[in-house]
Amino acid sequence: MSKNKYLDMDITNLPTPAFIVDERLLKRNLETLKSVIDRTGCKILLAQKGFSMFYFYPLISEYLNGTTASSLFEARLGYEEMELKNPNKKLETHIFNPSYREDEFDEIMEITNHIVFNSFNQWKKFKSRVREFEEKNDKKISCGLRLNPEFSEVETEIYNPAGRFSRFGVTLENFKEDELEGLDGFHFHALCEQNSDALENVLKIFEEKFGKYLHNMKWINFGGGHHITREDYDIEKLVKCINYIKEKYDVEVYLEPGEAVALNTGFLVSEVLDITKNEMDILLMDTSASCHMPDVIEMPYRPFIFGSGMPNEKKYIYRLGGPTCLAGDVIGDYSFDNPVKVGDKLIFTDMAHYSMVKTNTFNGINLPVIAVYTEKGGVEVIRKFEYEDFRNCLLYTSPSPRD
Repeated sequence: MSKNKYLDMDITNLPTPAFIVDERLLKRNLETLKSVIDRTGCKILLAQKGFSMFYFYPLISEYLNGTTASSLFEARLGYEEMELKNPNKKLETHIFNPSYREDEFDEIMEITNHIVFNSFNQWKKFKSRVREFEEKNDKKISCGLRLNPEFSEVETEIYNPAGRFSRFGVTLENFKEDELEGLDGFHFHALCEQNSDALENVLKIFEEKFGKYLHNMKWINFGGGHHITREDYDIEKLVKCINYIKEKYDVEVYLEPGEAVALNTGFLVSEVLDITKNEMDILLMDTSASCHMPDVIEMPYRPFIFGSGMPNEKKYIYRLGGPTCLAGDVIGDYSFDNPVKVGDKLIFTDMAHYSMVKTNTFNGINLPVIAVYTEKGGVEVIRKFEYEDFRNCLLYTSPSPRD
C-alpha cells in the first residue's frame, strides 16, 4: 500500500475534493465517550447536527445511547438508521426545536421518545397532543423544557446559545413554576468547544437559578459543546460534575456532543487547480470555503493543512481560494517549505464534524465525495454526488411546458 506522507492510508486514487473519515480515529473517540458512560451511568447521545454520517451509525450504536435531533428530518435519520436498526439496544431518539410545526408534530411523536420544548408557550400548545398520542399508541414520550441559565463563556457570539437576547430556552424571569406539571426534565446548552471547567461554572449558575425545581424532575440534559475527546480535556472534572448532579438531585444525566464524537477523525483532500498572482501567490483549489467548509467564513476560523505554517513562518506563502464567484471564498493564508505546484493535493485536518452537515451547492459547485477508511476495506468512496443532486435541490415542481 502506498501510504500518504501525512495519512496512514493510500489516497492516490481518491477523487477530489473528498471528505474521508478514519474509522480507527472515530473508534478511539467513541471509546473515550463510553468510558464516561461506564464511570457515571450517564447517557451520551450523538448530536446529529454536528455529525450525521450514518454509514458509521452501526459502530456508534455500540458505544452511545442514541441520537438527538434539531429537526424532523434529523430525528427521522436517527430513528431509522440507529434506533430502528438496533431494537434490542434500547437506544433513544431525542429532539429539540425552538418552535415545532403543527404539520410535523405527529410524525415527530411517532419517531422520538424525548421531546424538549423551548418555551412554556410551546409546551402548552402541544401538551394535550402528546398525552392523546401516548394514550392512543401506548407509548411514553418523555417531555422536557429547555432553560437558559443566561451565563456562558462562549466567546464567538454566533455560537453562544445562552447569550443576551438568545432565542433558546426559558430564562429565570420567564420561568413559570405552576406550569411544570407533566414535564420530566430540563435541558440547557451553554457550551461550545469547551473544557469541563466551563461546564462546572455553568452548573453553578444553573443550580442557583433552577436547582430547587430539579428535585422534581427525572432527568437533566447538559446539552452539547463538551470537547470530551480533546487531548487536554479534563475528564475527571466532567465525571465529578455528572456524579454530583446525579446524586444531589436523583436525576438521570444526558450529554449530547456532536463535535466530540468526530473530533480529529476526518480530512478534506483538495487539489490545486491553478496558481495566480495579485500582489501575492494565490492557489485556486477545487474545494470551497463557502460551499464545503462554511464555518471558515462564519466563525471565522483557519483550518490546518498538513505540512503548512502560518503566513511568513515558512518560505513560500500562498492565499487559498475556492472556485465560486464569491470574492470572499477564501480559505486563508498559508506558508510551505517548498513551492506548491498545480496538481498537488493539500489535506485539511479535522474535517468530519460541522462539514458534511453544512455543505451546499452554491454556484452549482459539486459536493466533495464522501469516503471512509476502515481496517477491513481500506479507502472506499461511499457517496459521489452528480448533477442530479444539484438539480433536485432546485426543482420543487415539474416545470410547465412553454407555449
